[in-house]
Amino acid sequence: MTAVVTPPEAGPGESYSTSPTARSTWRAGRLFVLLGAIIVIAAILGVMFGSGGKPSRPLDPADTSLNGSKALAELLRDRGVTVDRVDSVQAAADKATTGNRLLLITDTTYFDEYDLTRIPGDRLIAGTVAGLETLAPGLRIEPGQGRTRSREPECGLPAATAAGSAYMGGTILRGPSGATGCYPVDKGYALVTFPYGGGTTTVVGDAGFMTNQRLAEDGNAALALNLIGTGRPVTWLVRPDNPPAVSLPGENGKSMYDLMPDSVRWTIYMAIIAIAVTAFWRGRRLGPVVTEKLPVVVRAAETVEGRGRLYRARRARERAADALRAGTIDRLAPRLGLASGAGQREIVAALAARTGQDSHQVGAALYGPPPADDAGLVGLAGYLDYIERQVREL
Repeated sequence: MTAVVTPPEAGPGESYSTSPTARSTWRAGRLFVLLGAIIVIAAILGVMFGSGGKPSRPLDPADTSLNGSKALAELLRDRGVTVDRVDSVQAAADKATTGNRLLLITDTTYFDEYDLTRIPGDRLIAGTVAGLETLAPGLRIEPGQGRTRSREPECGLPAATAAGSAYMGGTILRGPSGATGCYPVDKGYALVTFPYGGGTTTVVGDAGFMTNQRLAEDGNAALALNLIGTGRPVTWLVRPDNPPAVSLPGENGKSMYDLMPDSVRWTIYMAIIAIAVTAFWRGRRLGPVVTEKLPVVVRAAETVEGRGRLYRARRARERAADALRAGTIDRLAPRLGLASGAGQREIVAALAARTGQDSHQVGAALYGPPPADDAGLVGLAGYLDYIERQVREL
């Protein structure tokens, strides 16, 4: 029913309707329509004429960013070590036929670990945890993550004892019988080396000491050179420059759009029209919005701050960290094209590929142990906000 009232300026017996007309609705909402159009146009122009800058490639010997390893590769070449960068298993296998070489594996996301095991010789696995059970048989990964910091080797491995303290931590490793563990982390080690298959397999829980950002700290450069610069040529395996597209199993590599029926476009159009008509109908039925002064206005920032103070008073760092991580995962999963029930490995791999961040660092931030103090909680919140902004901006 349309409400009818008599305004003060109306004459006796005159009335007017308070229901919104199409003209009044347009006048009230045209500012929002204009702002929405500007945002859409800006987004389209940003995609079409963006800077197109390439993201960083962690532990890549050709990358000069903080996460790259260009500096280490140049130090090795200055010492006379041949460094060959490859981005496929076949290229790594071809290099192995030329003589005794060291295979450095920094990312197994897009490779078959069973194919990598067929490459003979020594191997150094750094910066990745996917496929370790196959690449390093007998190696055990302990639950939890060790905080990455300066640590002493506390072992008899010459490469580690000569380097001294290094920036180590991350994945907690336990080697098989006869293995040597260095840089103790909780109930395991950050570096494990052991003989296997006619060669030596060395696994590093966190490869941050090899990056351009950390190479000059502590004994990081010495440790990296001692592990890699043995005089033999190095085959440095990195993720492909153009990773293959992920396809659904059994669909012969068809994309998502190829699997959609032809009529899905008209279904979307009809849904948009139905939503618009429903919104217009409900808007007219409810009438104009009535503004009412509230006795108290509480800003959202004050509510968030009050809740944070309660967490801090109860020292509920674990609960606060869980809330931060859960919110970040819920917001990032749709942007990464993942379902709500995606697992840890899928989310970490997709986020590392999207942002160029180290997969181990991303995994520790989203699924690692709770911060030990308030400073760690603040640092975790800052890093989660950083990777979330990266995903939004890419």
